[in-house]
Amino acid sequence: MEAQQDAAAERPARAANVSTADNARLAERATLSLARTRALADLQVACAAPHRAMLQQAIADLDKRLAALENPKSQITNPKNQ
Repeated sequence: MEAQQDAAAERPARAANVSTADNARLAERATLSLARTRALADLQVACAAPHRAMLQQAIADLDKRLAALENPKSQITNPKNQ
């Protein structure tokens, strides 16, 4: 019981160490990861070739964006301009 209380008291201290920018990056990574999972699931059931190509391109783009989040030094351009 005491170990659980200590762990619970430690959680807010660790959460406070995460900056707003890190929180935003983690949220964006989660969003991109979910979008990739959805696109991959759609690709598995897609029949039309143009639809499959579009989903493959979307997955490739999501992979690039996820990689850029993992390595912040490699800045990506605004995806809306591509």
